[in-house]
Amino acid sequence: DDDLQVKVNKLSSIKTQLPYDYYFLDYCKPEAIKNSAENLGEVLRGDRIESSVYNFKMRRDESCKVVCRTKLSPEAAKNFKEKIDDEYRVNMILDNLPVVVPRQTQEGSQTPSFEHGYRVGYKLKDDKYNINNHLSFKVLYHEDLNAAEARIVGFHVIPSSIKHEYGAWDDKNPTVQTCNANTKITPGSHTPQEVAPEAYVVFSYDVIFEASEIIWASRWDVYLLSSDSQIHWFSIINSLMIVLFLSGMIAMIMMRTLYKDIANYNQLDNQEEAQEETGWKLVHGDAFRPPVHSGLLCVYVGTGVQFFGMTVMFKGTEWKKITLKTAFMFPGIIFGVFFVLNALIWGEKSSGAVPFGTMFALFLLWFGISVPLVFVGSFLGFKQPAIEDPVKTNKIPRQIPEQAWYLQPAFSILAGGILPFGAVFIELFFILTSIWLNQFYYIFGFLFIVFVILLVTCAEITIVLCYFQLCSEDCHWWWRAYLTAGSSALYLFAYAIFYFFNKLEI
Repeated sequence: DDDLQVKVNKLSSIKTQLPYDYYFLDYCKPEAIKNSAENLGEVLRGDRIESSVYNFKMRRDESCKVVCRTKLSPEAAKNFKEKIDDEYRVNMILDNLPVVVPRQTQEGSQTPSFEHGYRVGYKLKDDKYNINNHLSFKVLYHEDLNAAEARIVGFHVIPSSIKHEYGAWDDKNPTVQTCNANTKITPGSHTPQEVAPEAYVVFSYDVIFEASEIIWASRWDVYLLSSDSQIHWFSIINSLMIVLFLSGMIAMIMMRTLYKDIANYNQLDNQEEAQEETGWKLVHGDAFRPPVHSGLLCVYVGTGVQFFGMTVMFKGTEWKKITLKTAFMFPGIIFGVFFVLNALIWGEKSSGAVPFGTMFALFLLWFGISVPLVFVGSFLGFKQPAIEDPVKTNKIPRQIPEQAWYLQPAFSILAGGILPFGAVFIELFFILTSIWLNQFYYIFGFLFIVFVILLVTCAEITIVLCYFQLCSEDCHWWWRAYLTAGSSALYLFAYAIFYFFNKLEI
């Protein structure tokens, strides 16, 4: 029978959002703790995957397996109590499957549900703390008759607190009187193990193997079961209605304007004729005048988008300066915030603090890959011909008449962000839940549809509001176009604050 090595991962809590190394608490340690290789995402997430004292033999059930006895120092007891107060959970891994605790199935529901990881312990009403020192594992396996082998398809655990009784203690061959190899411990049938300074805690486990019809290819389905597909479809239909509404408005605008030949307004010789025109036609000679701070607009738009066509279009000459700003402005702000947060997490001795080696790798990715590619893209983009304006620009800027209150920049920009945010906020709820409540997010098909709807909504709301702005003879549309859809970020920030105070317990 093959050996099965259970690996331990971080201690996690949705209450503090600060992960800790498993051995931060005084759990049983193997003779040599071996760290598993982790990818960049796992390191940034705070995962610390290490070896443990829990080792099984494939398809060999075991009962009352004692792994060690430890004496809690005052510091260790204090750490256990703090982690129990903060509702920390222990995460383990077997064959790349995270351990889960079965939940009690609701009446009428045939779909089982699980919690990721098991609780460190629990607190009683009399301010006593009990530690979960006995683990009852269940390993599900699927037997492939053709290949004459079995594969693990599930890893469950039921934790319990048991104050083991024993006689003379032998570290090499530990035994307890509470149970033996022929009896299985029933949770709740023994005196719980209290957390107290100088207390001895015996850690033990049971393991049973159970054949399952689940095939190896679908073993993750139980972790990813979702009954919320109707909510996602409702969100998509709601967003599509917004898109159809905006598309109808744009169609009306295009039908209204395409009846006439726009080329008639490209000639500015007949000033009397120009004065007789109204609305957007009056500003056609100023519509393509470069905006103020055009270089900064290039940086804002160009972060994530090819912006160099705009730089040439605005007759920009300092393309190197704009390239440097693009390479360092937003990445620098993000890295600065990240560095400060990492320093604070480091002060809490959390495993979520990024190690020096990983920090150096991030610097290398930024300066060795991102920055050079920005310069390569800027060089190639600057060599391309500029986009030609469809009309001539007046030499003298046109005076902008007084605008109605609903066309003021602050109001129109804030109003423009409502619909893009409304198109995605339901999906945003599931994304935030997966990030902060230790749940899996895997419905990327829905996410892609919502992303496309977001792009279309941003483009259409910007077109509509820019048209209304030009109709009111305001030709300063460049920044307004960027900020109209960009203001949805303000609603995202406000929703994040709402989510923080109403859904999280930090």
